[in-house]
Amino acid sequence: MNYIVAVLLGGLAALLANRGVAIFNDGLRPIVPEFLEGRMDRKSLAATSFALSFGLVVGFGIPFSLTTHIILIHSILLGTDIIGTSFSFDKKGAILSTVAGGLYGLLITLGLKVVVELFAKLPVNFLPSLGKVGSPIIVAFAAFPALVVAYQYGFKKGATTFGLTIVIRQLVQKYGTFMFDGSKVVLNPDGMALLVAMVIMIAFAMREKAAADAPGSNAMLLNIFAARVERIKKNILGLALMGGIISAAISLHLVAGDPISLNLLADGKTSEAGLAALARAIGFVPLVATTAIATGVYAPAGMTFVFAIGIFLRNPFIAFIGGAAAICFEIYALGAIAKFLDKFPGVKGCGDQIRTAMSRVLEVALIVGGMIAADAMAPGLGYLFVAGVYILNKTAKKPLVDMAVGPVAAIFFGILLNIFSVLGLYGA
Repeated sequence: MNYIVAVLLGGLAALLANRGVAIFNDGLRPIVPEFLEGRMDRKSLAATSFALSFGLVVGFGIPFSLTTHIILIHSILLGTDIIGTSFSFDKKGAILSTVAGGLYGLLITLGLKVVVELFAKLPVNFLPSLGKVGSPIIVAFAAFPALVVAYQYGFKKGATTFGLTIVIRQLVQKYGTFMFDGSKVVLNPDGMALLVAMVIMIAFAMREKAAADAPGSNAMLLNIFAARVERIKKNILGLALMGGIISAAISLHLVAGDPISLNLLADGKTSEAGLAALARAIGFVPLVATTAIATGVYAPAGMTFVFAIGIFLRNPFIAFIGGAAAICFEIYALGAIAKFLDKFPGVKGCGDQIRTAMSRVLEVALIVGGMIAADAMAPGLGYLFVAGVYILNKTAKKPLVDMAVGPVAAIFFGILLNIFSVLGLYGA
């Protein structure tokens, strides 16, 4: 089942990218209309796609995928962006991109399994320790709504939100286990703290309303680019199938949509992973809706609600139906979403800040996680190595994104320990 879903996922994503219907990379999506409307040739589009996506596949998607048994979806969908844009915009190109994308999805799935098996045979098997890279995420993630509030409404309100988050977590920690109707109920402190913090964040956002006579910028976009929105609606069948396949893949724990839910799923915390995916989806609504209206190009995962659906609906067939339905609803709701964002500018502002806040929390949690994992491999030396890599990365001509430094450093440290072991510099 996993291999079939991986082939379908890679094949359809590459086909949609080839036709200019759906692109995963947020930076590439606004460029695609330049090709579709004849202002850019295929080679230039393919080169741009490679430049924007390849580094993220190697430096972001694959390292996170190696830390657990779940594949970060960036490893597949960024690759299919490159594959789809590399083939000609005709029937032959559509067939070749579909086949190549399907093979790529299968190879990523098989390849990571092979890599894990090879690592297990090394003199120093560092994979068990590598899993600790994501351990701080599980706890630290509950802080992101407070950071969103601080960015949007100031330090005092952010600090108040953070304080309430801490208090709620400790109350649940102490009183969250009780008997109900003869059954033992155990509330998760981190999950409840995150839920309450998100409610506070949304409450702040909904309080901020636009003036009655204020011009609606998103509604204006909708009128200007009506033909591009219609193009998305014409391709709704392919997009719905894509959303359904992604949800099915998530329900099988084959892939995860982001490093936070990936680590939570790997730790068996399904409810918290679903909440994390839902929070991320809220943050992506303004970005995906606005770029879809302006470009006529959608995202293969839509507004990313398909990830939350796949987590909560654990049956892959039901998840497929839920994911497909979610994409259809999103597309037909683009006009209503545009008007809603105009009416509640605080929601749009929070959406922009959610992505920033999540990135900041991830950067801190993952560098700490990288240190914890490396220290578990070799106490003392691990801290030195990861700290040194993080600092030196800042001086590189082409530095890794900050959130990838921790996992990449931990992987390289594990390889280094194996070299030391062969040289007699590590171990008994």
